[in-house]
Amino acid sequence: MGTKVIPRIFGGLGNQLFCYAAARRLALATASELVIDDVSGFANDSLYQRHSQLEHFHIPCRKALASERMEPFSRIRRYLKRKINAQKRFELRTYIQQVGMDFDSRLLDVQPRGNLYLEGYWQGEAYFKDIEPVLRADLRIKPPSDAKNLDVALRVRTCTAIAVHVRFFDTPGIEGGTNAPGDYYARAIAKMEELVPQAHYFLFSDQPESARERIPLPDDRVTCVSHNQGDAYAYADLWLMTQCQHFIIANSTFSWWGAWLSASPGKHVIAPGYKKLEGKAWWGFDGLLPAEWIKL
Repeated sequence: MGTKVIPRIFGGLGNQLFCYAAARRLALATASELVIDDVSGFANDSLYQRHSQLEHFHIPCRKALASERMEPFSRIRRYLKRKINAQKRFELRTYIQQVGMDFDSRLLDVQPRGNLYLEGYWQGEAYFKDIEPVLRADLRIKPPSDAKNLDVALRVRTCTAIAVHVRFFDTPGIEGGTNAPGDYYARAIAKMEELVPQAHYFLFSDQPESARERIPLPDDRVTCVSHNQGDAYAYADLWLMTQCQHFIIANSTFSWWGAWLSASPGKHVIAPGYKKLEGKAWWGFDGLLPAEWIKL
């Protein structure tokens, strides 16, 4: 029997893509089969009620069988595997759970023995940079077909378009929480105006009215993209982002992928460059941002 890499997919769309990308690279590097567990990571998500969105991409691997998801009694069996494997040397583990958020180079050298389970976000392109062409092919987004999204896409393609993402993790206006610093967008737009003067900005946000207040530009230079509400339509916003030429991202893996997946030549990407650590890393941990991106 051959070896298998079985990633547990969970979180929002951006984090789901990170889960997949690291596992895809490990499977290719070790000639293992990649099998996607897109069930167990969402089965008990009563808070956010998220679901896998990988069906919106051209992902060429099968989904895990119930036995490969460690069913029945998956929660207990997974808990035991975590505890047992945490006592083993990293390279000997059959269940690898990410510890911390900084880039962990050990994952690149793992050799699966039988089934290897991965649980973690693995946020950073170093986990998959060496298979970038393969990953870009896998993560081509199946475009939405409705008139509204196609109309916005046409507008994006007929101008110099900058995608701006504003994500509110806390109530808008609260400083010191997990939102990006209040002056970040003003500084980012000032920088982008130096690089790409007189471009048009397409604003993406979960709270568009509050987001618009952070963008110091006249209305004729900003289009609020607010029609794709809810997780079910997140892929459509991500697709629209990738059609843009330049990017001001939030402290969010969602717009991280919008910028990374864009094939725009000579794209400028501006990202929050701060570090936020409160018990766990919220942003700015080692390996998160590609070296060529502008950090503000």
